[in-house]
Amino acid sequence: MPDAALVLVGRGRYQDPWHDDAATAHAVIGALAGTLDQRGVPVRVRGTSRDALGGAGPTDLALVVVCAGRGRADPDWDGDDTSWRPFHDTLAGLVAAGVPLLALHQAANTFADSPHWAQLLGGRWVVGTSRHPPIGPATFRVVDSGHPATSGLTDVEAYDERYCDLEVAPSSRVLAATEHEGRQHPVAWVSAGGPRVVYDGLGHDVRSYASPSRRELLRREVDWLLGGSAASSTVG
Repeated sequence: MPDAALVLVGRGRYQDPWHDDAATAHAVIGALAGTLDQRGVPVRVRGTSRDALGGAGPTDLALVVVCAGRGRADPDWDGDDTSWRPFHDTLAGLVAAGVPLLALHQAANTFADSPHWAQLLGGRWVVGTSRHPPIGPATFRVVDSGHPATSGLTDVEAYDERYCDLEVAPSSRVLAATEHEGRQHPVAWVSAGGPRVVYDGLGHDVRSYASPSRRELLRREVDWLLGGSAASSTVG
């Protein structure tokens, strides 16, 4: 079987009450179907469990996509932090070995028990500091047109949340931002935490993926992650 794209969907300690992880993951897979089909990359979907990576090695995966948040840790049901350490170590090892990583929206606030996640992601949601205005029609402006994932794009329009005051590592390359209260807030970036890692803060729910420009940004990010040139397709 060709290397697969593994979509990790939040459950248990990584499923928050504000996001329908399963529905958005389905929308993500639909938006990426053409790109993945062209490359012959099948999709595997797994809930976040301690054995979700199933002993996978770098040659088994073409891409990991994280659609998960922060839920309720219940050691009696899904184990304590120590029992999750092998999962987090395996994920970090896969990324270090070259497996591309795409983390979406609430993934900035997931895997809080991981000693690796914030560094891999090149940023994070900070409880008590990070925030967003009410969901609604939103504009996300491309601030780096020199990167293949955003070259030729200007604004991305979507019905979405606009994350603000995320903590972004100085080493991250910001691709897109939103303006709120007179300031620009990074919402999408390339992380220096691995050979090819992208955080994309769009995608609160399926309404975001109804936007052609949002789907185009996602498609370009994945094309670049998979080693492509991210050349523009027709947005429509």
